[in-house]
Amino acid sequence: MSSRTSSGQARTSGARAVARHGWVHALGTVLGGLLAMMVVATLGLWAAGAADLPDGAFAPVVMATVVTAVGGTVKLSGSAGDFADTQAGLTVIPLSVTLTGALVTAWGFLRPLRHRAVAGAAELAGWAARIAVLWLLALIGLALAARHTFALSLGDEEMGELGDLFGASPKIGFTTDVPLSVFVGLVWLAGVLVLALLVSRAAPLPAGLLRFQASVRPAAYAMVALLLAYVVIGVVIALVVAATRGHATETFAVILLGMPNLVWLALTIGLGATWTGRVEGPFGLPMPQVLDEVLRTPDISELNLRTLSEHDGRVWWLLVVDVVLLLAAAFVMAARSPARVRAWQHAVHMAVALMLTVFMICLVGRISAHYGLSVLGIGDLGGGLGGELFLRPRLWGAVGLAIPWGLVTGFAGALLARHVRRRGQVRSDSES
Repeated sequence: MSSRTSSGQARTSGARAVARHGWVHALGTVLGGLLAMMVVATLGLWAAGAADLPDGAFAPVVMATVVTAVGGTVKLSGSAGDFADTQAGLTVIPLSVTLTGALVTAWGFLRPLRHRAVAGAAELAGWAARIAVLWLLALIGLALAARHTFALSLGDEEMGELGDLFGASPKIGFTTDVPLSVFVGLVWLAGVLVLALLVSRAAPLPAGLLRFQASVRPAAYAMVALLLAYVVIGVVIALVVAATRGHATETFAVILLGMPNLVWLALTIGLGATWTGRVEGPFGLPMPQVLDEVLRTPDISELNLRTLSEHDGRVWWLLVVDVVLLLAAAFVMAARSPARVRAWQHAVHMAVALMLTVFMICLVGRISAHYGLSVLGIGDLGGGLGGELFLRPRLWGAVGLAIPWGLVTGFAGALLARHVRRRGQVRSDSES
């Protein structure tokens, strides 16, 4: 009788545990993530001056920014009358918005799962599926709302009159590729949820995956901590610059829209990676100014420690910062690992984790923007409207550099963590 009662109580307790992450909690997770992204995007775009866009374009631009933050695609289109033509394109991920949404969504996903050692695969899949269904509906709504068309000023009065004469007053619009944006947005969500499970010690795993947590979880946690540390340092430096040199509004726009774009780029450059790019016309990189100086040349330029140091010798501090933070990340990884993991295994784990991290940065850190207006097929109409900006990594070179960095810092971090008491370590008689 007592055994039946105990089993019934266990089933009831298990049902309550599953019910704790039902549709209401899923709705809260989705709304929390989207609301956080919209607030950050709104404040960042306002600081960047987007509130002055004509024809009520601000709200659709905020929606489009959130869509691109989760990997969605925004298509630009132009119209300049019968005698003129416009070409425009934009590819950039506002990683400050992305990071905010990922952190809030991951927290909402993990919150009902706390304080449990193991969870069934079916339970985790069901919880993730609830979030995914609501996320899908919200993403479709955002993608459909992120479309607008507005007129652009040609600059001075004479250029405006010339545009009116040829019927070439330009208009630019944007729409989202709804199917592609929804698909990539779902992939983004899946990546956030999987990474959340890998990073959090308190999150339960299916029994079949428990054997991987000793090698994967400490490394994943160390890489997330590394990326967040770079963002925190970047924000502190930006605030100091804003307080001492002015341009506070522009600085806050960078913090709220693209701080990870800049600091994670700095991480790869500190490792010795090279990015190529070019800046032409009215486009520019907001900060620091040295990036714009290196890239604003007639030909494609290289962006690395050597070329940057020719303009500002302080960039060598990027190398020092990389050494310190990578050693700290390796130490954290070793300290969170079981005692049975050997130093060479730490080195391999760190190398693989850093390689994947650099690969991710290279994929999401690319920038491409161009705009041009021609009349009768001849050149650019002027008014400072035409221009191009792009920045892309030498991918495999950057990923290859991450391997020796990971091996060296991983081994050194393991040595530094030798005297830290870890899980599975038996206290010796001399210590007791």
